[in-house]
Amino acid sequence: MTDRDEPETYVDLDELRAAKAALRRPMRERRAEIAAAAPDAGSRVAALVAASFAPAGGTVVAGYWPMRDELDPRPTLSELSARGCRIALPVVAAPGEPLVFRAWDEDEPLEPGPYGTMQPGEAADVVEPQLLLIPMLAFDRAGRRLGYGGGFYDRTLAGLRGRFAVQAIGIAYAGQEVDSVPAGPEDARLDGVVTERAYLDFTE
Repeated sequence: MTDRDEPETYVDLDELRAAKAALRRPMRERRAEIAAAAPDAGSRVAALVAASFAPAGGTVVAGYWPMRDELDPRPTLSELSARGCRIALPVVAAPGEPLVFRAWDEDEPLEPGPYGTMQPGEAADVVEPQLLLIPMLAFDRAGRRLGYGGGFYDRTLAGLRGRFAVQAIGIAYAGQEVDSVPAGPEDARLDGVVTERAYLDFTE
């Protein structure tokens, strides 16, 4: 049995929330320290994506606009756009709802969104991505991801994966890896993670 097949450790939701909250505090500090020491991480990730799993032209790729010290995916999005992929950014429709994705070109302006995000305006096309590049606070080799607590990507991936094949790839610094991320049955697994050092494929 692989790590991805193991039963979930947490079934009590209060225990799960407490465990995630306890991990978020040190991981926020760790990510900030790593980001300050690795200003070229975004370019290194873009090179690894191009060399390992860059999707075919025409693929809709959902990225994100980096907040605070998240690893910057914009060099990767530029590379994929140059290869003919259609780029989209997430939009928070409402708390408790899945994300909506709007198409975006690099020269198009963005609008402020909830939680400090930037997002395409309402005139942009709504699209459904086949590849999602996802930020995080921590990850483990079983594909578990520690987010910020809103559950947006979990709901989004559950909905998309229920209808067609979707690839969910985390974008993170290598130092954000931990031995085990606390997870429950509704926490969506990643198919892989790209760091500034390597592409980690969790589907093998």
